[in-house]
Amino acid sequence: MAPRSFALAVRWIARVWSILSILTVLFFALNELLPSSGPPPTLQEWLGLTLFPIGVSVGLVMAWYREGLGGILALGCLIAFYVWNLLRSGHLPQGPFFLLIAMPGILFLIAAVLSHRSAAPLS
Repeated sequence: MAPRSFALAVRWIARVWSILSILTVLFFALNELLPSSGPPPTLQEWLGLTLFPIGVSVGLVMAWYREGLGGILALGCLIAFYVWNLLRSGHLPQGPFFLLIAMPGILFLIAAVLSHRSAAPLS
């Protein structure tokens, strides 16, 4: 597969996966709006929510227009969320789900690098 075709395939996998990720996050967010969902988030919890899922989702949406920048934002927010959680609770979040939701950000970064390389003139 040519580098340009591979970059296009990675880009579209990232786009479809980002839609699925954002819809999953929206499903959980809407579920939290139900009356029996418990007390509202504390100020400290809002900081975590700002990083994940809000920051990651904003990065995924931005990556549709600026792959590199959006991918960096999504991945940066995920890393910051992991650090925040480690400092707050003394351990990292369990399970693969946070990484799976943010994985399109990594794919967008890969697509940006591949696109940049295939667009560079050969010397």
